[in-house]
Amino acid sequence: MAEVKKMLKMESKVTLCAVQMEPLIGYKEKNIARSLELIEEAADHGANIIILPELCTTGYMFHNRREAYEAAESVPEGSACVKWAEIAKRKNVYIAAGITELEKGGLRCYNSAVLIGPAGHIGTYRKLHLWGDEKLFFEPGDLGLPVFETPYGRIGMLICYDMWFFEAFRLLALKGADVVCCPSNWIDGPPAELRTMGPHMAMANATANHIFVVGADRIGTERGCTYPGRSLIVGPSGWYKAGPASDDKEEIIYAEVNLMEARRLNRSSMNVIFRDRRIDLYDEMLGSGETPVPR
Repeated sequence: MAEVKKMLKMESKVTLCAVQMEPLIGYKEKNIARSLELIEEAADHGANIIILPELCTTGYMFHNRREAYEAAESVPEGSACVKWAEIAKRKNVYIAAGITELEKGGLRCYNSAVLIGPAGHIGTYRKLHLWGDEKLFFEPGDLGLPVFETPYGRIGMLICYDMWFFEAFRLLALKGADVVCCPSNWIDGPPAELRTMGPHMAMANATANHIFVVGADRIGTERGCTYPGRSLIVGPSGWYKAGPASDDKEEIIYAEVNLMEARRLNRSSMNVIFRDRRIDLYDEMLGSGETPVPR
């Protein structure tokens, strides 16, 4: 029995990491260089899965559509993806990071997140729910809600405002995600409570779906817009595994976790979230047509 308990504890130990940084708009190469420094530091401190903020290579507050297009890159041939793939291979890590993506052919621009591992580009997620003026620069995501298999577990991705849509988290969980990586640019502003909304959405959706959630936010003020930081890593219980980070400093937070906790769905003998759903009253997969993955 002791050996069984020991095996269960070691099922999928992994160190999750949220990188909180301050991208500078108009300085793409400088932002990429800074991301590499932070990834290197995180890897040297034992991180296995490293999450960076939304649009971390370009900044966020574009003046116009042309500025967004000029900053964008294709996937996986773009400069950020190539350099992230190199460091992921060298350090044997997985990286989820937000970029401004230009579709091959140069006709459509997306607010995207890429997942890159030691063997290179694994997959791309394109933000489904565009916030405010993003609608002027980006097309709504058209790749759905993919879940990617890795040796550590199944990884899903959402971007910032997507976190306000419970359907996205629920579908990722039903498709088997163990952890959802959320590159973000949460917006600060009145009322003061607004700066805590991103962390609250991470916590609520983690506990509602019994998954790990990592919110990697940025800091700084960019063209009049301030970002509140407070990056965090949340466990399936809905409580902090690490963070929240500060609201004004670049920093890296870490949490050593067992991702397989996301597959132990019992709150108690009486409460099992996915069993207790009333799928006699609503569609099991929320009308998506997807197939649930056994957890």
